Amino acid sequence: MLSKKDLQFLNKKGITPEKITEQINHFINGFPTLDIIKPALVKDGIKQLSDKMLDEKIKVFEKSSKKLTSIKFVPASGAATRMFKTLYDAMNHYHNSEEEYLRITTDNSFQSINYLCKNLQNLAFYNDLKQAIEKDGCSLDEISRKKDLALLVQYLLTEKGLNFGNLPKGLIKFHKTENGNRTPLEEHLIEGMDYAASGKNIYLHFTVSPQHLELFKKKGQELIADYKKKTKFKFHLTFSIQKPSTDTIAVDDTNMPLRDQDGNILLRPGGHGALIYNLMDLDADLIFIKNIDNVVQDRLKNDTIHYKKALAGILIETRETAQYYYKKLTSKITNDQLEEAEEFIEKRLFILLSDQIKGWDKETKAKFYASLLNRPYRVCGMVPNEGEPGGGPYWVKNADGTASMQIVEGSQFTQEQKVIMQKATHFNPVDLVCCIKDFKGKKYDLTKYIDSNTGFIATKSAEGKTVKALELPGLWNGSMALWNTILVEVPITTFNPVKTVNDLLRAEHLFEQDLLKGEAELKMI
Repeated sequence: MLSKKDLQFLNKKGITPEKITEQINHFINGFPTLDIIKPALVKDGIKQLSDKMLDEKIKVFEKSSKKLTSIKFVPASGAATRMFKTLYDAMNHYHNSEEEYLRITTDNSFQSINYLCKNLQNLAFYNDLKQAIEKDGCSLDEISRKKDLALLVQYLLTEKGLNFGNLPKGLIKFHKTENGNRTPLEEHLIEGMDYAASGKNIYLHFTVSPQHLELFKKKGQELIADYKKKTKFKFHLTFSIQKPSTDTIAVDDTNMPLRDQDGNILLRPGGHGALIYNLMDLDADLIFIKNIDNVVQDRLKNDTIHYKKALAGILIETRETAQYYYKKLTSKITNDQLEEAEEFIEKRLFILLSDQIKGWDKETKAKFYASLLNRPYRVCGMVPNEGEPGGGPYWVKNADGTASMQIVEGSQFTQEQKVIMQKATHFNPVDLVCCIKDFKGKKYDLTKYIDSNTGFIATKSAEGKTVKALELPGLWNGSMALWNTILVEVPITTFNPVKTVNDLLRAEHLFEQDLLKGEAELKMI
């Protein structure tokens, strides 16, 4: 199937023929379903912290972090295109007809174009938009009088104006402040000062798209120069892109590989699960993970900071205890110590052991328990689900006879398993603190802890054709499936993503003075 030219092409990408064969087999056979037992609930897999416990875990972190190195890892490869989907639809289909105008102006729902236009002045990029329009000898008032929505959208999304349709989400101004307007990139830098410092050094790593790399570097250098004057910290911003070796093959309806215009096998980015390889390149004792668009105004940051510290404190405390039992299990161990280690594994690491495992002889159990302790660790914040049930934390049965905590996407459930999903109470806001080093300080090979049977097959568009594409196991799903996982409830105030441009008009993203003013007087439509 693969020609000499194909093999040379794949070799340059770092992709083996065996990997291509494995991917094609996934297209043919699909992925096996997970053995999902039940949802993780408070007191059944999810820890809930009292105010006293929260303070205790924060103190553990603050005391221990002085001896540890930290880095903040931010997936930031998303383009802003999806933020403006509604506006793109308008730009492509709006023809200034009276009927279309009435339809838009009578829709007052929060996510509507009408609501956006009425509150345009409250957005951090409003003045930039205004200047871009005035530069062409036009004005917002004139666009409003002409009811020319299409022209307004062009100034927002295309090179005619702000060009947001071609920018990464991380470089769009999200927040107005007294000291200027901030992008998510800057907000993450500010957050990093509060919980991710290594002495006077702040390390942040952003995974970005290749076409946006230079833009991020330029903005990063500007921010470093600015904050060097404002704070005592020294900032270290690094960036990476998804590795070409994680690209996956695209096939047609008959599962035959597709080819591009040059005759090469058509490859596509493997999804955010590919970032496990970027994560593996980092070198720190603690790694804080948070999505690029989950940021808030300064007045609301306290909950995020407190719970990030608490999650880290739980991680530090848990690993110290795990290391104690690991040393016991790998030397001479008494029956009492073995029982203690077993209780720690089940009660603190939430790994359920089958009766068969518990019936093994002492030496076999000690070796197996030691292997369970000697894994990457993560503590994950879990937000109470206030909407429809879906992806989140569940008890899952593993191939080794254990059951453990995993974060499962809604698309991984079979129709029969949807009953389990309906009982779920929490979801994952991508709020993680991780340790990827063993008890001797050596980094784990994270590829050994991926469940490769938890990928996705999706229908995509490539070069004008509908194709079947394979996505790797998600970063916090299958790519971390075999990590030791502790789930902790965090408040909804720590989860404030910006999925649409209208989300920037929510209270958590608005400048306080604009909140007090209410709806802007200017009516754009």
